[in-house]
Amino acid sequence: MATVTHLLDALPPDRRRRLTEQAREVTLPRATRLFEEGRRADRFWVIRSGQVALDQRVPGRRAAVVETLGRDDVLGWSWLFPPHIWHFGAQTVGQVEALEFDAAVVRALCEDDPVLGRAVYRYVAETVADRLHRTRIRLLELYGPQGSGEES
Repeated sequence: MATVTHLLDALPPDRRRRLTEQAREVTLPRATRLFEEGRRADRFWVIRSGQVALDQRVPGRRAAVVETLGRDDVLGWSWLFPPHIWHFGAQTVGQVEALEFDAAVVRALCEDDPVLGRAVYRYVAETVADRLHRTRIRLLELYGPQGSGEES
């Protein structure tokens, strides 16, 4: 399953400019907690360098890391879909350089500009589908009959 490797590459040049005008470059130190599962999703990031671990709460235990994102990955998609609540938590693994976007501003841009909106929604949907596919493969490798996962 192939997706565009970078959100900004998925946009026509004029729409890319509209979106990047809303971005804020940020440097996030190691072990920065970016968001918590169940809280309001009001931002998202495009990672330029470094890694961010996505985690999920496990009752009676420490949160479990479910995926690690890196360069060119979009961090956060819950901001796009009501009720705009994070499904995971996220913490930087090391220092991270990223573009940070205000979710409400980008949602308004997507509403006002159907071409931009369609491109953003499509990219996020493809990203979610790709991550779900990779998660299913990891689960098969861990719990499925021997040889049921895809070769990496």
